[in-house]
Amino acid sequence: MTPESPVPESLTGIGATALGVALLRAQESGRPDWLFDDPYARHFLQAVDPASTPWAAAGPSPATARLLRVMAEQVAVRTRFLDRALLAAAARECDQVVLLASGMDARAYRLTWPPGTTVFELDFADVLAFKAAVLDGRGAIPACRRVEVANDLRQDWPRALTESGFSPRRPAAWLAEGILYTLPPEAADLLLDRITAVSAPGSVLALDHAEDSELLRAARADSGRGWLATARLP
Repeated sequence: MTPESPVPESLTGIGATALGVALLRAQESGRPDWLFDDPYARHFLQAVDPASTPWAAAGPSPATARLLRVMAEQVAVRTRFLDRALLAAAARECDQVVLLASGMDARAYRLTWPPGTTVFELDFADVLAFKAAVLDGRGAIPACRRVEVANDLRQDWPRALTESGFSPRRPAAWLAEGILYTLPPEAADLLLDRITAVSAPGSVLALDHAEDSELLRAARADSGRGWLATARLP
């Protein structure tokens, strides 16, 4: 995609919730004592019409603000931890990194990857197109070889991944951030089974997982925006 590519004014469904995570990353990056710096997160928010999403709005609703407060520290800590886990794996022997449901993840651009690293970003086609248009328009350059894999985790994504150049015969570092606790148990098991099936010895899986809580359930219900994906995998 070129810098002249149009940027969609909004995203729908699960893609739109990725902007919520981008907002939290932008807020953390603006803190003087930040745990990580994501200079690209704010660009995603600036690229959408504020009227189309609560995340880009200057003044979020009380329900949205409550949800952001619930999630802010979790997103900050997990981002710092997962950044380090992926870089450590890449420094050892995992020259393939797979970001599942990558959303507005800018790790391919903001982290210092070892030479020869390939980062595969797997998500819906409209999400990848939106992200590429924004970053290309800003002149951003990946710090690794970056490969887009337009697919749905409910479909045969392992096949799409291998057809995009991923090798199941070489170790890989996998990222499942903000995914497992959004899925029913059988869907989470299936996702893990699929990852295992295409993982060579020495591969690493980086993830976050937490038991649901009354506070989080209430915040999601108040927001009415589908912060967490509830789609079932086949």
